[in-house]
Amino acid sequence: MSAMEWLYLVIGIAVLALVVVVGGLGLVRGRARATVEAPRVAPADVLAPPETGVAEPGETVPGVEVPPATVTPTLDRPERPASRLVRLRQRLAGSNALGRGLLGLLSRDQLDEDTWEAIEDLLLGADIGVQPTQELVERLRTRLRVEGGASGADARAVLREELINLVDPTMDRALHVSGSDGDPGVVLVVGVNGTGKTTTVGKLARILVAEERSVLLAAADTFRAAAADQLGTWGERVGVEVIRGPEGGDPASVAFDAVKEGVDRGVDTVVVDTAGRLQNKQGLMDELGKVKRVIEKQAPVTEVLLVLDATTGQNGLIQAKVFSEVVDVTGIALTKLDGSAKGGIVVAVQRQLGVPVKLVGLGEGPDDLAPFDAAAFVDALLG
Repeated sequence: MSAMEWLYLVIGIAVLALVVVVGGLGLVRGRARATVEAPRVAPADVLAPPETGVAEPGETVPGVEVPPATVTPTLDRPERPASRLVRLRQRLAGSNALGRGLLGLLSRDQLDEDTWEAIEDLLLGADIGVQPTQELVERLRTRLRVEGGASGADARAVLREELINLVDPTMDRALHVSGSDGDPGVVLVVGVNGTGKTTTVGKLARILVAEERSVLLAAADTFRAAAADQLGTWGERVGVEVIRGPEGGDPASVAFDAVKEGVDRGVDTVVVDTAGRLQNKQGLMDELGKVKRVIEKQAPVTEVLLVLDATTGQNGLIQAKVFSEVVDVTGIALTKLDGSAKGGIVVAVQRQLGVPVKLVGLGEGPDDLAPFDAAAFVDALLG
C-alpha cells in the first residue's frame, strides 16, 4: 500500500470516530433533557385532584371549586343605661355653669335685691322661661328667709330640692317600647332635620339591644339624601335590620312595611325614623298624620318621641310647639346638652308641651344617650 493510500485510510478512520463521538453526546443530552422535563409533561399534583375533592381557601386548582371564606361580622356591645347615666352626669357637671352660678349667688352673706335680680337674670339666660324663673325665685326667697341663714350647705340643699321640683320628678319618663296582645312596641321618632333625629334613632336602638330586646328600624325619612344609609350603618353595628324604601318614596309605605315585618317576626320594638321637613305646618301635618294612621293598621304607636337640639334655645321651643300640634308627642329626646347648651331648656320644653324629657344626649359617641332622671340631672348641674 502506497503512502497516499495510508493517508486516506487514517483520515477516514478519524472522521468515523468523530461522528461516533458527536452522536453519543447528542444521545446523552437528549436523555438528560427527558429526565428534567418529564414532570412538566405529567405532574401528578396538577392532574390528580386533591383527595378531598375541594381546594383549600386561597388555592387555585383547575376544575376544583374554591369554597368562599366565611366572615363573621363583629358587633358592638352597647353600654348599659345605668353606666351611661353616670358618664353623662360627669360630662354635664364639667361643662354647665348654671348650677355653679346659682350657688355662688345664693352663698353670699347678704341676699339683697341686686342678688335676687342677678339670680333671675341667670335663670332666664339659661332658657328656663319667665314663669318657671319667677316661681323658683319666689320659693327660694321664702325658704331661705323662713329656714334662716344662707350658708353654702343650706343654699345648696335648698336649691337642689327646688330645682328637682321644677324639673318635676313625678312625670312618667318610662319609654313605652312594648306592645300588647303580641304586637311589637312602635316608637315614632319626629323632629326637624339637623337636630340629630336619625342619630337618636340609632342610639335608641343600641339602648334597646343592651336591654336584650329584638329591634327593627324603619328608614321612613325618604326625602333626605343618605338618611337610610346612615341608619343602616347604625343598625349594622349592633345587628339590627333596617327596612328601607327607594329614595324619595312614600314614607308611610316604608313605615307600614317595617311594622308589618315586625308583627310577622314577633320582634319586641319597631323604631320609625321620619322626615323632618318643616317648610309648612300643613304639609308636615299631612305627612306625619298619614304615617301614624298607616302604622296603626298593623299595630298601635306606643311612643312618639320628639327630638330637640338643646343648643337652639327658644327656636327649639317653637319647633316643639309645631310638632305637638301635628302629632301626640309623648316624650322628648333632648340632644347636644353639652357645654354650649343651656340646661333650663329641660324645664321650658316640659312646661310648654306638658310632656316629659325621657332621653338626654351629650357628645357624639354611640352610647352618649341615656334615660333622663330629674335628680341626677340637677346633681350634675350643681356639680
